[in-house]
Amino acid sequence: MKTGFYTIMAAQFFSSLADNALLIAAIAILNDLDAPQWMTPLLKLFFVLSYVILAAYVGAFADSMRKGRVMFITNMIKIGGCIMMMLGSHPLIAYGVVGFGAAAYSPAKYGILTELLPPEKLVAANAWIEGFTVSSIILGTLLGGLFISPKITQVIIAHTHLSINSPSNAAMIMIVGIYFLAALINLRIPDTGARYATQERNPIKLIIDYSECFFTLWRDKLGQISLAVTTLFWGAGATLQFIILKWAEKALNMTLSEGALLQAVSALGIAIGAVLAAARIPLKRSLSVLPLGIAMGLSVMCMAFFSKSVFSFGSDWKIPFYLMIAYVFLIVIGALAGFFIVPMNALLQHRGHVLLSAGHSIAVQNFNENLSVLFMLCVYALLIWLNVSVNVVLILFGFFVSGTMWFVMKRHQSNQRTFDSVALIGEVKH
Repeated sequence: MKTGFYTIMAAQFFSSLADNALLIAAIAILNDLDAPQWMTPLLKLFFVLSYVILAAYVGAFADSMRKGRVMFITNMIKIGGCIMMMLGSHPLIAYGVVGFGAAAYSPAKYGILTELLPPEKLVAANAWIEGFTVSSIILGTLLGGLFISPKITQVIIAHTHLSINSPSNAAMIMIVGIYFLAALINLRIPDTGARYATQERNPIKLIIDYSECFFTLWRDKLGQISLAVTTLFWGAGATLQFIILKWAEKALNMTLSEGALLQAVSALGIAIGAVLAAARIPLKRSLSVLPLGIAMGLSVMCMAFFSKSVFSFGSDWKIPFYLMIAYVFLIVIGALAGFFIVPMNALLQHRGHVLLSAGHSIAVQNFNENLSVLFMLCVYALLIWLNVSVNVVLILFGFFVSGTMWFVMKRHQSNQRTFDSVALIGEVKH
């Protein structure tokens, strides 16, 4: 990998680290305000909405200047959202501003990979991103919890000499510092030399241009397959986070904090799968991993038949046997997910770069993926509101994932009968 790639990874790690720590701090602020419980999940909604609403604009913004500068500006927007929260703005509004920064940051973060690296390096690059992202999720969540602890609050107050009236505001000081570090690293990202035509500024024309990009990618024989898979994966992944918490509570009698550890275990599996994909799957063979999407869905369905009582022996062990089985099971599910999503991400980035531009293609991807997140979370919330058993939810969820992946595979086979779209992999823009 080129030296600039590692600078990009460092900037992404610290920015994502702050994003995940900030969520914990924002929840703490809502608790300080005695906000109703239903408001907590709305943090995720306000954050993700920017990805959907601003999709037509962030791609053009990412392509309007060199990507390192875009990443610096958007990190400063995130800092602005943090400061708003510290100064008393409602957490939902302030977190939405941070989401706006993240939505504009993403096309630059992924788009620069296609500018900096050759196509054959994209699978490995995406594996690095997945590994760093998973690490930042786990560590960021832990740091968020650590920052709001009373002992750390006292240390922060002692060393900053600021008038801080709550642990959550003390945490915000630390999080702003991490964002600022990421912004400084952004300034060290090299100029790839990629330049695009002057970007349109008229908002109506931007929507028209975005619509053309949207349909161009969905009509492409390779683009539609990779886009369908990544759209399904991110919607399913966001929903599975909440399902795991509910499953841990009902099947394993775990508390919320214990269930959150299972999320970290699943994320570890994704990192393992990502590393294996980087080592074994070149871009030319990226579509060979599609059957693993079906296997992942079937594995999730199996969770419905797993409970603490089934593996109750060994309860006096340091780690009970049922818990060890649960860990292994979630690592396998995560590894399947990581192994098939990394090549699909790489293929979509490469195909989008060939057909459109780095920023515009990632903006289309973000719109589809986050719309999927909103839709699937709403369906899950409806099922919970209707008091549907978590085991039934798991079976419906797994069936939906496997069924959708089967349909995608059939679509790909149909495409291949009319045109050898796989031969396009590795094609470069002239």
